[in-house]
Parts: sequence; structure tokens; C-alpha cells
Amino acid sequence: MSIVGLAHRGYPKKYPENTLVSFQAALDLSYSHLELDVNLTKDGVPVVIHDPTVNRTTNGKGPVLDYTWDELQKLRTDGEQAIPTLEQVLRLAKGKAKVDIELKQSGNLYAGMEEKVLEVIRACDVQDQVFVTSFDHYAIQRIRQLSKDIEVGLVIYGATPSIFGFAEELNAKYISVKYIYLTQDYVGLCEEKGIQLIAWTVDDETHMRQMRKQYPGVWVCTNELERWKKCVLETEAP
Repeated sequence: MSIVGLAHRGYPKKYPENTLVSFQAALDLSYSHLELDVNLTKDGVPVVIHDPTVNRTTNGKGPVLDYTWDELQKLRTDGEQAIPTLEQVLRLAKGKAKVDIELKQSGNLYAGMEEKVLEVIRACDVQDQVFVTSFDHYAIQRIRQLSKDIEVGLVIYGATPSIFGFAEELNAKYISVKYIYLTQDYVGLCEEKGIQLIAWTVDDETHMRQMRKQYPGVWVCTNELERWKKCVLETEAP
């Protein structure tokens, strides 16, 4: 049985976030979706790491953008894992789970990032197994300008109805919202407009159960993969 939910950076509660072993753990738990973050190296390789610097998650120091891919792959996380490329993760997930590719630090810092990400998606032949999201809505606008077939989504903090006009303009299929701002009215609006709502990041068991009861159609993005799986299986049991 596929567990409908987004594995936030893989399974970071057990493995180093945004690493191949972390994503494999999510696949082993039958998660329907993986969520990951992309930054660019100095030589333009899309790599899977959340922060704009390598300081927090590796034994290196400095901005991701200061490293070439050859230099970056020598760094290690606390669990002795390497930073993967976007291509490596997409090939790992191909045919197994859909991937939410969140663009980090786009715009002026990473000129051409959107083109590079689309190149990787097409090289892996996973156009129908990914969607691209970002807090930087102009980056998503750029993705849409470059591609009409790749699904896109908008990441926001609050549940703001004003976002719907832009979502419609971009034909965005997803809106990702911090879960504490969800309301029944907002969920209903998304359903009416055919937009899949994603709630991030839900780790507390009580909140998980509330989500399942109040908003069963909302996809949950979580770090607590086994906890959410247990909640889903219990609430779907006959």
C-alpha cells in the first residue's frame, strides 16, 4: 500500500536529510512522494541540499555556490553520506514515487537554475513524476515560461486567497502551506479550483490525527515517516 504523504527531505529523523540513504528509507516505507531542495554548484550542477551553505549539514564551510560538483562530492554529512545531485535522486525515485522539487535561492543568485533543473528532469525522463515548487514564485513563473508540461506549485506561509490568481495564471496544480494556517474554507477553495493542498511540516501525532480527521484530502509533508504511516494505516483500517 502506498502511503500518501511527502517525505520531507527523505527520512531525516533517522538518516541525514536530503541524502540517497534518507530517500531510500522513504521509498522502503512506501511513501508516494519525496520532497527535496535544490541549490546549484559553482559549475551549474543542481544538487540536493536545503541551505545555501554547506555548514549545517556537512563537514565543509561556505556557500554551495562556491563549490564545483567535484569539490562538493568530497564533503560528508554526520552519517558519512555525500550530497547527491538532483539527477541521482530522480533516478533513485523513478517509477517508485513522485518528487516535489523545491527550488532554493533562485533568481539572481542562481541565474539559469530553472533551465538546469528542467534539463535534469528531461534527461531522467521523469516529466510526469515530478512537480517543481518554490517560495520564489518568479522562479515558478520562469519554469512555466520554459515548460508547459511540467507541473508546478507555490509554497506560501499563510493561507492567502490572493495567491489563487497567480496560481491560475501559472496553471499551478499545488499550493504548499504551513499547516497551522489551514482552515476549512481555504481547503474548500483549493478543492473547488482543483488545486492539491500540501501541509508542511506535520510531525506531532496529535496534529497528524487532526489533519486526517479535518482535512483528509490534504497531503501531509512530514519528517516523522513511521508515525504518519501508522496514522494513515489506523484511520484507513476497516
